[in-house]
Amino acid sequence: MTTEEADNGGRPLSQVIRARIQQAGRRFHANDNIADFIEPGELDRLQIEVEAKLQAVLESLVIDTVSDHNTQETARRVAKMYLREVFRGRYEPAPSVTEFPNVERLNQLMIVGPITVRSACSHHFCPIIGRVWIGVLPKEDSNLIGLSKYARLCEWIMNRPQIQEEAVTRLADLLQDKMQPDGLAVVMEAEHFCMSWRGVRDMESRMTNSVMRGAFLDDAPLRREFLALLHRKP
Repeated sequence: MTTEEADNGGRPLSQVIRARIQQAGRRFHANDNIADFIEPGELDRLQIEVEAKLQAVLESLVIDTVSDHNTQETARRVAKMYLREVFRGRYEPAPSVTEFPNVERLNQLMIVGPITVRSACSHHFCPIIGRVWIGVLPKEDSNLIGLSKYARLCEWIMNRPQIQEEAVTRLADLLQDKMQPDGLAVVMEAEHFCMSWRGVRDMESRMTNSVMRGAFLDDAPLRREFLALLHRKP
């Protein structure tokens, strides 16, 4: 038994965190954020646990991590990558968002993008690399958010294992909650390495999907204007 497990009554830290989430009646799917259930300092210890289990995976793959200098630190690197980089949208709180009043009472179409995004398919943990465009029709009396915050919120949502359809919906929900605009549109186009790296190995295919809210659903000319402007962008 490790010192960590002894401190937790014989349980690995991952099981302790899991129990907290279950006791609160919350989900912990691959694309859920669980930052509220991780106490200060625990992410460092969770990374150590993940590293140990990844080392066991390497051993089961019959990789000699003792004499192979290329893989001696692989378990540590991959554990850090998962928790601190590519999946950190699960383990970190949402970024702070700068809001400012709509002094000029703007109510015209705004488009942000393309924003480069990186995610991972929850089926195979293969990369999803793509671009996102966001269309906003603000309310005259609602607050606006700083331009860079669109990219930060995108990154927070995308840095989780998930399927693209759910990622776009999650991002739309977050932006709708932050801004309460009259209309919101999110379009994502991405390459899926689970198709190009494995499986059918199709190197050309892309997936594009969208979420339309409010005026973008009800106002066909507005929707056409937004999509037409996207087609003009490189």
